[in-house]
Amino acid sequence: MEKKHIITKASGEIQQFDKSKLENSLRKSGASTENVSKIISEILPLLTDGISTRKIYSKAYSILKQKNRSSAARYSLKKAIMDLGPTGFPFEHLIGQLLKQQGFEVLVGQIVQGQCIQHEVDVVATSGNKQYLVECKFYNDAGKYANVQVPLYIHSRVNDIIKKRSALPEYKDLNFYGWIVTNTRFTTDAVDYGRCAGLNLMSWDYPVGHSLKDMIEKNGFYPVTALTTLEKIYKLELLKRDIVLCRQIKEKPELLELIGITGNKLKKVLDEVNDLCV
Repeated sequence: MEKKHIITKASGEIQQFDKSKLENSLRKSGASTENVSKIISEILPLLTDGISTRKIYSKAYSILKQKNRSSAARYSLKKAIMDLGPTGFPFEHLIGQLLKQQGFEVLVGQIVQGQCIQHEVDVVATSGNKQYLVECKFYNDAGKYANVQVPLYIHSRVNDIIKKRSALPEYKDLNFYGWIVTNTRFTTDAVDYGRCAGLNLMSWDYPVGHSLKDMIEKNGFYPVTALTTLEKIYKLELLKRDIVLCRQIKEKPELLELIGITGNKLKKVLDEVNDLCV
């Protein structure tokens, strides 16, 4: 019988190690049954009480990267989003690109006049008669959650903007929706307030089936920071040019040449990009 080990999550919470969760996350990355078994067999002997989920992830990622690069890239999604930092600006562009790929007209980092004051809105996305006013809460620490103060604050800002825009003729046919998107999680109070106040909340794993993780995985919207064939210096160059999605590279491969990627290196990166953007 396998010993039951206690592991420590990024938030500091402790829980019992669940082998099936690790197996499922590896399978969802596209790892073969053989590779999943190989990784599990190497992880189990390393477990000690109190071991961090970060150490488990790092070991699993290292083994998977040797076996299948595109699977490793998918498996690293949460960390890849963290690597968009240290500022939240690239994350805002990521969310903007996700909405653009769904047919929205998108503006990032806009100063918008409210009824009382001006507000900076991270993403304004418009499609048909819908306009989303999106606040992006980016955290470098997976253990940092967006608490109830976040939707409380954003709700008042969104209402101020809607009150102003609803009275203007150029916006008379639009319905406005406030959104908050975070790369980590919301506290229970934050979720409860968002539901009650009519704010749309999206986090790493909320709402179930329509979370940030779900949206990226279902549509192949992987950030360039997930690429295993590209060094950090090149990823930073892409981010500086507002290239945040692998899909943008797939649509315009010449973007890689602009940052100095050529020859066999170019082919390897494009092969990985095409595997991720199916």
